[in-house]
Amino acid sequence: MTTRPFSSLHRAIALALAFGSATAALAAAPAPAPAAAITTVAGMPPVTDPANLYSETQAGKFSPAVAGALERVYVPNLRSNNVDVIDPATFKVIDRFPVGRGPQHVVPAWDLQTLWVANNAENRSDGSLTPIDPKTGKPGKSVPVDDPYNMYFTPDGKEAIVVAEAHARLDFRDPHSMALKSSLSVPKCRGINHADFSIDGSYVIFTCEFDSSIAKIDLVNRKVLGYLKLGTRGMPQDIRVSPDGKVFLVADMMADGTHVIDGDSLQKVGFIATGTGAHGIYPSRDGTRFYVANRGSHHVHGHPHGAGSVSVIDAASRKVVANWPIPGGGSPDMGNVSADGKTLWLSGRYDDAVYAIDTANGSVRSIAVDMEPHGLTVWPQPGRYSLGHTGNLR
Repeated sequence: MTTRPFSSLHRAIALALAFGSATAALAAAPAPAPAAAITTVAGMPPVTDPANLYSETQAGKFSPAVAGALERVYVPNLRSNNVDVIDPATFKVIDRFPVGRGPQHVVPAWDLQTLWVANNAENRSDGSLTPIDPKTGKPGKSVPVDDPYNMYFTPDGKEAIVVAEAHARLDFRDPHSMALKSSLSVPKCRGINHADFSIDGSYVIFTCEFDSSIAKIDLVNRKVLGYLKLGTRGMPQDIRVSPDGKVFLVADMMADGTHVIDGDSLQKVGFIATGTGAHGIYPSRDGTRFYVANRGSHHVHGHPHGAGSVSVIDAASRKVVANWPIPGGGSPDMGNVSADGKTLWLSGRYDDAVYAIDTANGSVRSIAVDMEPHGLTVWPQPGRYSLGHTGNLR
């Protein structure tokens, strides 16, 4: 049989049929299902976007509760027992006031009305919390509190969680008066310090700096659910939950990167190498990236001008997409992102400095402050409520 040439007409008909079949197939294919709604614990505000639990902290989404708050950066200086106040518009220190002994972190309250300076008075018994009125930028009278290294809040806002690091204990207190209500011992978590919460608020994971592990706490029944070792020589620091709530990133100062943890099963599922002394973790305003502060040292008491840097992790791929060294060396530690997301503010722990880092290109401005700045906060920040630390908002 003679084969006839495939004419242009035949080719056009074939293409049309193929295109029609493909279009029909696409039309028949179901659209991607939206993320399932999250059932939260009682009293916790709803999760607006299950695919991005940071959706309400995007630039411009201010709560009415922060109306009238001064735009400031509050810097607790650990060794000089004071707080420096920076005007982010001028990048200058405009105020300095004394607080309690050993200020570690400046913590926004759940209701966004107060900033609490956690003065843990290491190896002493005179720890305290100093309130700052964000509308005036001035401190109030300190409240005696045992060993407040850091502080968080229950997702319903009914209790503050004071992290008594030296005692491996969590103290649940009234969020306003700070009167003690109950305590939970976490005995296998030496150096308990930083935390983040599950997307539904049912549990929280704390890092155990001196046990190379993390601890999972049931917030509903107030009990320890388990521990997970992260290595033999690790020193886990800050922790952040992913936008979809499926995993937690744990910065490890000895491992030089972040462990990826499945919180529900409490299993390690990955590791992301970042830089020397991985320490603080902060989400971008749109929730697409994490900024990891690499402190530049493996030592608790390091030296100035170390190999400090900031690594940028893409939240979706969990890959490092940029690395920004501190010019001349430095020690980026703790902080947060500006309200518009354009500046990452970090304390320079061993360099008596604060770094203002441009999130578009990583360029750095350095501002001199007092001795050993630690957990600074930027205020105001977008969001409906604060879960604590230096501004873990939702």
